[in-house]
Amino acid sequence: MTEILTSAEPGASAAPARIRAVRWWLVIVAALIALMVLVGGATRLTESGLSIVEWKPVTGTLPPLSAQQWNEAFEGYKAIPQYREMNAGMTLHEFKTIFWWEWSHRLLGRVIGLVYLLPFLWFMWRGFLPGDLKRRLWGIFALGALQGAVGWWMVASGLTKRVEVSQYRLATHLLLALLIFAAIVWTLRRLSEHARVSSAVRLKVTSAVLLGLVFLQLYLGALVAGLRAGKVFNTWPLIDGGFIPSTARLFFEQPWWRNLFDNTLTVQFNHRMVAYTLWVLAILHLVDAVRARADKAVVNGALWLAAAMTVQATLGILTLLHQVPISLGLAHQGVAIVVLTLAIAQVERLSVPLSMREAKISPLTADAAR
Repeated sequence: MTEILTSAEPGASAAPARIRAVRWWLVIVAALIALMVLVGGATRLTESGLSIVEWKPVTGTLPPLSAQQWNEAFEGYKAIPQYREMNAGMTLHEFKTIFWWEWSHRLLGRVIGLVYLLPFLWFMWRGFLPGDLKRRLWGIFALGALQGAVGWWMVASGLTKRVEVSQYRLATHLLLALLIFAAIVWTLRRLSEHARVSSAVRLKVTSAVLLGLVFLQLYLGALVAGLRAGKVFNTWPLIDGGFIPSTARLFFEQPWWRNLFDNTLTVQFNHRMVAYTLWVLAILHLVDAVRARADKAVVNGALWLAAAMTVQATLGILTLLHQVPISLGLAHQGVAIVVLTLAIAQVERLSVPLSMREAKISPLTADAAR
């Protein structure tokens, strides 16, 4: 099979086109995953996630096509606690509304799988992908397959004894989706050419800390969503009457660590505190980049990240004060994806080996050259 060529090799003129094809494929996959996260958010906000009580990876692609099939799907939903305790008396028409959200979410997951796998196999067949990149892309595909199983594991938690899914499993499901998204964004960055960038070690460290905190904040946000914690303590900047609630209220459950996951006050408080920390650190990172006279790309990356975090913090406050309307909830989730993307880009920008930047070649081309 042919390989992607460097500019020093015969036939190298085909290499840029091949790299662009791989990039566009990954851009489309990343966009679909971002859309998937938003549809998943809408599914949760409309309480639609338990409307399909079976996992049929193949036959479930088709929705009910007859009155009998719709009645069977509705009867399945009536058998779970959510219907009995929250939606007793729901009409078939109302059931169809929540059904379509969950079905769309699952269908989009299947579409992403096909959009990822089929071009991937074609690129390998044509020899577009060097060994290191193939292994990385196979790893991402394995995470995607795991995500489908985790999705059903999440849904199953709400079918017998609960009226909603477990917040632990919801957080795992969301974080895994965003980890896959992050891996694709990182790979895309590594397929891009880089000009020479100079930076202090301190900037590299703070960018990495920011990315780690973004992932922590996304996890905490999922816990808030799973516990419906955004619908309580709807004041700001005070929460439960103070900027910092009483310890007795924050840690009343035993053992103490359960409060970090099960106590709505503690979970929302932690989400707020990490948000403040992220915003302050993003501003300091920007100031540090300017004072250190870092490369323009680094300064701009820090500026965009600080701006996105400011927008995200504002949306978070508005979402809380208005008790999580769907529009604000989805906007908050959408900007979170933007923040994650910018944080990944900044870390990658500061971590590419200097020799690679000086050569002004993409890592994909470098792999093929070796």
